[in-house]
Amino acid sequence: MIKAIFFDLDDTLLWDQKSIKEAFVATCKVAEKRYGLDPDQLEEAVREAAREIYSSYEFYPFTQMIGINPFEGLWGDFLDDQEDFIKMKEIIPSYRKEAWTTGLKRMGIDDPDLGYELAECFPKERRNLPFVYDETFKLLDRLHGEYRLLLLTNGSPDLQKTKLAITPELVPYFDDIIISGNFGKGKPDPSIFEHALSRMSLSKEEVIMVGDNLMTDILGANRTGIKTVWINRHNKERNEIIPTYEIQHLEELIPILGKL
Repeated sequence: MIKAIFFDLDDTLLWDQKSIKEAFVATCKVAEKRYGLDPDQLEEAVREAAREIYSSYEFYPFTQMIGINPFEGLWGDFLDDQEDFIKMKEIIPSYRKEAWTTGLKRMGIDDPDLGYELAECFPKERRNLPFVYDETFKLLDRLHGEYRLLLLTNGSPDLQKTKLAITPELVPYFDDIIISGNFGKGKPDPSIFEHALSRMSLSKEEVIMVGDNLMTDILGANRTGIKTVWINRHNKERNEIIPTYEIQHLEELIPILGKL
């Protein structure tokens, strides 16, 4: 019998990809007004530069283990105590400026001052643009009180708490919230799932994991023996990782739970 549901946060309950996209749109419009640059092309140039620069840093393996992507680096403050987060905090301001300045250069504009301006603009825009899927609260309203709910999210504690702070309606639904940066390892490492089971005093047979990422949410839960639900809103191709169930809309979870 299922007693608890583990939920991923980003792009499962929060529409993080849309928030990032809209922050890019708003920020790139500044450069469009200044130099007439195509905002879509600038966005792609900055995304590419961000990936390249981010992967060159000493802390990059840590970010992979914890689950912090280059675009989170473009707006997070990383005010966390752990040593690697302290290193990130020191480098992130220059990373942001370099990513935007490099993106501009690839568009033929050599303007470090504008690069700095855009690097400062993007975090403000991202904080002002939180998006939650339409069905998120409908589902949580139906589940709350019937099942114990746990949020299991990869990332920096400071950044993930910021996301929750700008969508405060989410937090009261959850009995517990586990962030990989606090634990020390991220999904798909089985240990964070085992930690979540321990925190809830439940067995693997008593929970189900819901998430959008096959390589973290589904793989990690599979490795732990937890049933999985893959939320595949965009008809992605399934790889070798097989979820127990696949849905395209969160409310499809209700009939699945009814069978378990």
